[in-house]
Amino acid sequence: MSWNVQPPRDAMIALTPNNPFERFADGRPKVPDDLIERMKLVTTEEAWGTLRRHGYNRQFAGNWKETHPGKITVGRAVTAAFVPHRPDFHEVTQQSGLNAGRGKIGGQNSWIIEQLERNDVMVADLYGKVKDGTLVGDNLGTAVAKRTQAGAVIDGGVRDLAGLVQLDNVNFYVRGFDPTAIADMTLLGINIPVRIDGITVMPGDVVLGTPTGIIVIPPHLVQEVVEESENIRVRDEFGKMRIGEGKYTSGEIDVQTWREDIEADYQAWKKANNK
Repeated sequence: MSWNVQPPRDAMIALTPNNPFERFADGRPKVPDDLIERMKLVTTEEAWGTLRRHGYNRQFAGNWKETHPGKITVGRAVTAAFVPHRPDFHEVTQQSGLNAGRGKIGGQNSWIIEQLERNDVMVADLYGKVKDGTLVGDNLGTAVAKRTQAGAVIDGGVRDLAGLVQLDNVNFYVRGFDPTAIADMTLLGINIPVRIDGITVMPGDVVLGTPTGIIVIPPHLVQEVVEESENIRVRDEFGKMRIGEGKYTSGEIDVQTWREDIEADYQAWKKANNK
């Protein structure tokens, strides 16, 4: 059996058994595009609350630097991990790339980028390395932007910041910026479980990046996160309206569970306004 940096389809399916959606050809979960779009209005705190209720307590990582601060980023994770260079393993990895037809693609960082698709987010564990740990510059960053129109989460660095900030429809969450090129690192795997700070990220997870940080949502919880967020937004609209009208006080609205009469009023308003 030859070494391969990416699990075969059956292994990918076994790795993500709770996925309720279709899958890509390689077996990675394919959360529908409409849920990806609706996720852009979800706050970090709303997603966090739903995940916590299901026992997913370690899904958030903060304190990032961003190429496009304030831009919301949502997409399906394409994961990758690197390890410090070791000659014999590096040669095995290079040979696996040749065997898989990756030989003409470029460096090992390009192997990841060349399989990105629209609404993907590249999630790469470079174990926090910034100097000589710059996964992309403006050329490879342009490729990420064109392919995903979303961006990347890199537990490492990037270079060519002046060029990266000129890209549209993309955001890179990184640990730092450095002029050096990537060096002395070897690709461990693509679409494998990876650790980003305190999070375990699986291929096909949905990444939600906000100014607060990144939160990672398993496919089987994506729809619930989106629908709960939408419910909160509608309730907030009703509550603020009724407070403004003077019908209820802020204390009556700003509670976990509304009184029966307020809830009945809300349901009637919701039905009348097709909310």
